[in-house]
Amino acid sequence: MAHDSQAALDRLMRFLRVEGVTGQEKAIGEDVARALVEVGVPAAVIAYDDANTRIPVPTETGNLIVKLPGRGALANSPPLLFMTHLDTVPLCAGAKPRIDGSRIVSGGDTALGGDNRTGCAVLVTMAAELARHNLDHPPLVLVFCVREESGLWGARHIDLDMVGPVAMGFNFDGSKPSDIVTGAVGADSWEVEIFGRASHAGVAPERGISSTMIAALALADARAGGWFGKVVKGDKAGTSNVGTVAGRGGRAAGDATNVVTDYAFVEGESRSHDMSFVDEITNAYEAAFQKAVKTVTNSEGKTGTITFTRHRKYHAFSLDRTLPVVAHGTAAVASLGLTGNPRLANGGLDANYLTLHGIPTITFGAGQNEPHTVDEWVDIAAFQDACRVAIALATLR
Repeated sequence: MAHDSQAALDRLMRFLRVEGVTGQEKAIGEDVARALVEVGVPAAVIAYDDANTRIPVPTETGNLIVKLPGRGALANSPPLLFMTHLDTVPLCAGAKPRIDGSRIVSGGDTALGGDNRTGCAVLVTMAAELARHNLDHPPLVLVFCVREESGLWGARHIDLDMVGPVAMGFNFDGSKPSDIVTGAVGADSWEVEIFGRASHAGVAPERGISSTMIAALALADARAGGWFGKVVKGDKAGTSNVGTVAGRGGRAAGDATNVVTDYAFVEGESRSHDMSFVDEITNAYEAAFQKAVKTVTNSEGKTGTITFTRHRKYHAFSLDRTLPVVAHGTAAVASLGLTGNPRLANGGLDANYLTLHGIPTITFGAGQNEPHTVDEWVDIAAFQDACRVAIALATLR
């Protein structure tokens, strides 16, 4: 069915102008709530959970949760969950969106924030069209998560009692609306503190133990072993990256060129669709640092020490493509004349945690392209198709 595409586009432009980087979602959450009320959603069914009180990093607000009662012939059908995330990456701060032909682009030197303001606009547009046309639909739970970009924290700590029982979930976060993402990678983050020994680099460098040299040797060893970047070992595959190399408190590693560096901090990540291989990749980095710290000795035969810590960021999942959630998603896409493309994603999604929580969730694109870069843009036609997919998902009999 036709939807008000101009209103949908205006809504997206409105949300793109509201700053809300990860952890600072209060303003965009409030604007999404206002937009929902404007399209006829009763304020009484709009609330926030207290996930922010359980997230271990500062977070302004909880997840925005909206519960729409069922209507008409589908009123007593099993409830469905629709979700997206409110936050953007920090690179989106100060974005000035503008329409350039068939695209929305950033007017400055920032990313755009289409990831994931497109998803926010899709869900509000769905609610608007359901109300405007008085369409039959099952009970719906709309969830706008916080802190997706910094670790899927909102989805991880969502108040499931507040969500209530739902049969299946549909997430909007990606590029093509015809992509039906049925699974995604799992990931570890890891960090290592390297403790060396300071010494005057011009007078007695041999007495020092360089933490930066330990880091360099460890990372070179991991790369030589095939554990950096794209990682393939037999029939197992994954990726890894080294993200931060720093000193204490986020300052530069080392104090001056004439002082042997006594402390360095390195953090990275490991990813794979096979969680056992995630562990293998992380183990390889730990082994490389353990080897390197024994290699670098000073004139007294002393070595430095390391503290290696790993964290499970999210678990991989892969839904059986015969499940009802995949069938429902495929039918909705097909009803619009689009060809569904079931696939796996190599990035983490809120769906990772919803599925872990027992809600089988698939993900659709909403027109995002080149996210997390200053070249980010939104495909307007794909965004409009995503709005149509959402409406079809909510009304399909």
